[in-house]
Amino acid sequence: MRTGAAAGHRGYFHEAACYASEEELLAVVVPFLLGGVAAGEPTVVSLGARNAALVRGALPAGCGVTFLPGGDVYARPTAAIRSYREMLAGHVADGARQIRIVGELPPSALGVTWDWWARYESAINHAYDEFPLWSMCAYDTRSTPASVLRDVARTHPRHATPDGRHLPSPDYTEPTTYLRENRPTPPDPLQSTPPVVELSEPTAAQARAAVHAAGGGRLPVDDVEDLVVAVSETVTNALRHGQPPVCLRLWVGPDRLVATVSDGGDGPKDPFAGLLPAGDGTEGGLGLWIAHQSCNHVSAHRGPGGYTLRLTAGNPHFVA
Repeated sequence: MRTGAAAGHRGYFHEAACYASEEELLAVVVPFLLGGVAAGEPTVVSLGARNAALVRGALPAGCGVTFLPGGDVYARPTAAIRSYREMLAGHVADGARQIRIVGELPPSALGVTWDWWARYESAINHAYDEFPLWSMCAYDTRSTPASVLRDVARTHPRHATPDGRHLPSPDYTEPTTYLRENRPTPPDPLQSTPPVVELSEPTAAQARAAVHAAGGGRLPVDDVEDLVVAVSETVTNALRHGQPPVCLRLWVGPDRLVATVSDGGDGPKDPFAGLLPAGDGTEGGLGLWIAHQSCNHVSAHRGPGGYTLRLTAGNPHFVA
């Protein structure tokens, strides 16, 4: 039986829990979790180590709440969606009528890679809607940048407050609108220097060879191979579905490789491209989904000159 704010709701119920102290976090999270346990619902915590320990200490011993290693779940947005969908499907197969989750992104996600996590927060309003899920996403207002909190308000339909209220967000924006906007993405400092590779109208084979050559032992082999796959898929998409000119550029740093693939078109029509696989595999949806799983950061930009994807292997958390 659904209770509280989710009563009578079908599908996914997505809330932000913004807090300014440990007491406020516990005031929101503990009643939510205990309510799920009392209702016999699968109840899950996916927080960082510090907040997980805080919440665990506030719950009765052996209360039945499951704790996940939050850092592992939130490695990449596409991987997080895939992992959660598998978990939710398993609970539903076991007969769950509602599932509760409290989660938080790692602090590193709130910096220069926030753009793709903002897309994640928006996309999951659609990605999980087939499941009877009630989730809360925790954000510490003391450390979360104001620009991120503005996106939180736009990507969560409701807010849970420490005094027990569940309020609609007046700034909420439907994913089909939000995901078509250009997310502000800090330029990688490497891009202020000339690229080590610049290829016009490359074939997928030429793109793969260029990444292999640029990798040159600077990164672990798996990271380079993942970027090879991502660049190959992205170049193939640009040649098949974009407009000329198609251009591949590569930059090399001590801890990362950065590639951009640009074309003169408008980019994919599907606003969920990259975060979810296209159902029919058309318009490059599957290729972009593979690229998002293969890189440590993917950003997209639409402009008067066309569409550009930036793909990063290695450490994407540069200082802007």
